[in-house]
Amino acid sequence: MTDVKHHATPPLPSDAGIGAAPGPEIEEDIDTLEDRFARGNEGYAKLVWRRFRRSTMGMIGLVLVVALLLMAVFADFFAPMDPKRSELPFAPPDMIAFQDPQGNFSLIPYVYPIGETGELDPITFQPLTGPVMDDPTPTGFFVQGYEYRLFWFIPANIHFFGTTDGRPIQLLGTDKFGRDILSRGIVGSRISLMIALAVVTITTIVGTLVGITSGYIGGRFDTWLQRFVEFVLAFPQLPLYLALTSLVPVTAPTNVFIAFVIGVMAAIGWAQLSREVRSKTLALARIEYVRAAIAVGSGDLRIIVRHILPNVLSHVIVAVTIAIPTVVLLESFLGFLGFAVKPPLISWGLMLQDTGTFSVIGSYPWILSPVVFVLITVFAFNALGDGLRDAIDPY
Repeated sequence: MTDVKHHATPPLPSDAGIGAAPGPEIEEDIDTLEDRFARGNEGYAKLVWRRFRRSTMGMIGLVLVVALLLMAVFADFFAPMDPKRSELPFAPPDMIAFQDPQGNFSLIPYVYPIGETGELDPITFQPLTGPVMDDPTPTGFFVQGYEYRLFWFIPANIHFFGTTDGRPIQLLGTDKFGRDILSRGIVGSRISLMIALAVVTITTIVGTLVGITSGYIGGRFDTWLQRFVEFVLAFPQLPLYLALTSLVPVTAPTNVFIAFVIGVMAAIGWAQLSREVRSKTLALARIEYVRAAIAVGSGDLRIIVRHILPNVLSHVIVAVTIAIPTVVLLESFLGFLGFAVKPPLISWGLMLQDTGTFSVIGSYPWILSPVVFVLITVFAFNALGDGLRDAIDPY
């Protein structure tokens, strides 16, 4: 008989690892899963917020958007000077330094105005300008300044930042009429953001209703309605804006002019959103729960409001955050051409009219400061829209 060799049984793993705490990699995976899925009875809004707050750019955009809206609502409080007050035309921005006239460090900044130093340029023999160090202006928070009305009926004169002795402060310089650019940019955010929010509100309501109605009803109604939408989209927008806004007489009241500008922008802006909502409605109308609602006898209005509209809102919210900076850019461009807002109103586009010549930009580059307000607004809403898009529809 052949000898059979019995192989030794491999030893079983010890029980020392049972019950041991998971390693750092496993704990990280568990935290990721807990952040991704719901805890308990969390609703859809909490899930969206959980995903959204993990987006760094989205949170930065949210903070900037909130700051812009607060600045627009309390514009007179944040403006350090009267936006209509005239000083030296094309005055350069003042210098801020955290030191007193003796050269010691100071927690409260001092403003050193820009003036002539008494020296001449050795080539052009033009007077040289620089900070006047022997005449500083003390600054502070919550100081008294020009009077205004908070919420249009509460008299007040307290400002967030300004000089304590009442002298002018021009952190971004002045325009051709000697008006403070920073204060005008802060106050001008009201008109620019108000126009953008009003236009986007109208276009969102009209575009969503038209898109859902067209996609849900379908048939010949959808065919003819889409031909009208294509007719609206076929118009070249910029020439149409210029043609329609030129119909308003110059002597028209400011409220009428703004309402007409908002109406012109909204009359063309709703069509694209309606096409997007219609395509989503066509897909949702064939889902099982919508067919079940039709089978049990639910009305069309109930089906649209309870089943289709909530599923379309995610796309609409993202479209709104992306459309607002588009309208801000359009208003700035039309204001630069003189077709958006007329004086004495203030908007970012109207402020950019001073930058119409290269000679002015080369000599006084600080008049381009209103562009910074537009860039911050566009970045804030685009970052917020990207974060919401990833949070609402992560897949």
